[in-house]
Amino acid sequence: MAHIDLGIDEKEFPGVTGPMRYRPETAKPLNELAEVLLRGPHTLPAGERELIAAYVSGRNECTFCCASHSAFAAAQLDEGMSLVDQVRADLDTAPISAKLRALLRIAGAVQISGRNVTTELVADARAEGATDLEIHDTVLIAAAFCMFNRYVDGLGTFAPEGQEAYAGMAHRIVEFGYGSPAGAPAV
Repeated sequence: MAHIDLGIDEKEFPGVTGPMRYRPETAKPLNELAEVLLRGPHTLPAGERELIAAYVSGRNECTFCCASHSAFAAAQLDEGMSLVDQVRADLDTAPISAKLRALLRIAGAVQISGRNVTTELVADARAEGATDLEIHDTVLIAAAFCMFNRYVDGLGTFAPEGQEAYAGMAHRIVEFGYGSPAGAPAV
């Protein structure tokens, strides 16, 4: 049970969706940020950007955000959940591009502290072909997900167990984006 009364059935609106329904005026800009960072036009595919969110959320031990964004990434990556699990288990051996690995290292540094992002990490990403926009947005995705993770866990919201619980959410995000057609927050 959440730490505050969100006025909703937590099993119907798990994780961040409950607090967003509770406070729609703050949900709107948060969903807009997620939409721009994770789904907007970009040189990084949406699945890779979702993978960055899942990776950071896993490092933050945020069950809901890690499971949901893992499902969102898997739904948009050809290799599916297998790749997501490999990245989360061992970044060094996961079968991803050197550029994505370098960006995920930056995201991992941000998860610890923004000050852990070094000129060497940025130079490594650039050497693998990362653009300034990709580096910028990786840092912002990682920072935003540290906030989202703390929002979800700080309010003690419900997180369904099992990856199958997140499949419907993944379908909705892929089809409609952040904020459903009916206006329900979806981050």
